[in-house]
Amino acid sequence: MAGTAVVVGAGVGGLATATGLRRAGWTVSVRERRTSLERYGTAFGIHPTAQAALDRLGIGEALRRHAVPYRRADIRTPDGRVRARLPLERIEKKAGRPELLISRPHLIDALLAGLEAFGDVPVTFGENVTDVAALAAGHDLVVGADGIRSAVRTAVLGTRSAPRDTGTVAWIGIADFESDRHGETWGSGRFFGMTPVEPGRTNWYATVPAATTADELRPYFAGWHDPIPRILAETDPAGWIRYEMRHLYPALPSFVSLPAGPGAGRTGTVPAGRTKSAPAGVFALVGDAAHAMTPNLGQGACTAILDADSLTRAVAAHGPHGLPAALRAYDAERRRSAQRVALGSRTLHRFMSTRRTALRDALLTLLP
Repeated sequence: MAGTAVVVGAGVGGLATATGLRRAGWTVSVRERRTSLERYGTAFGIHPTAQAALDRLGIGEALRRHAVPYRRADIRTPDGRVRARLPLERIEKKAGRPELLISRPHLIDALLAGLEAFGDVPVTFGENVTDVAALAAGHDLVVGADGIRSAVRTAVLGTRSAPRDTGTVAWIGIADFESDRHGETWGSGRFFGMTPVEPGRTNWYATVPAATTADELRPYFAGWHDPIPRILAETDPAGWIRYEMRHLYPALPSFVSLPAGPGAGRTGTVPAGRTKSAPAGVFALVGDAAHAMTPNLGQGACTAILDADSLTRAVAAHGPHGLPAALRAYDAERRRSAQRVALGSRTLHRFMSTRRTALRDALLTLLP
């Protein structure tokens, strides 16, 4: 008989993990602090590796029904000159399938539908988990998928790793027309991005200094190349979403936590990453709870999906009595990889938002 697990958080990583664990035969429940799922707009980029993971989770077909391929994108200057091309063609050639873009509501709905198909996975909304110890006492495994301010992470690993501000914010939205230009435009201390999302619509995002208000956004990009001014002019600021650009720092020493004892470290010691006051139990972190990153590489949803796939594959391979080994395998497979992506994304954010544009733009010309 398989074990019991509770997943804290019903975002992309949480729903994908719950689906994978249920497919492995586990009894699963999900707790979500919000009163309903977040279905606001914007597009997620789904890399071919994450598409393959969704196929293993049984969600791939639903993804492709609503996703659009992303095959051409350029990096431009504010006057419209092309400086470089994003490597989307190379990604497609290597993987045999293109990068896909899907709106958040469609991805969340596909994940939820996959979970609901089992008919026995309760998703409880409006439950803000604060007593992690009590939760752990009733389950074999607790999965923290509760975002950058994860209560599970804090209870188990403490507050050394915490959200850090980048000094910038992103405003994001959907324009009700299709643009024939996709990619990003980099200016001085600001940048603007456009991607497809679904027929007849364009996903857009603008990153600016943190103090910038919605009223100041249009003047920030006045005079930039088409269709940037048109996108901002024809979308209602009431529908714009303000996104704080934060990341988790420093990197976690572990994505999992096991009780001290045989097989989990020397008896009487605190295993790597676990605080002395951590509640007893077996824990794993996925998604932003483990490695929240800036969105510059477009890998936030992908890394959460890959975490879910890796964790549930390890649990299925080791069986209900091999949970410590499964979690160590998950940590070994995902931690360094995800943290490299997070570091790369943070580094790219600094490069994109610099005010030293001459050096940055000169370096762009060296890209293949």
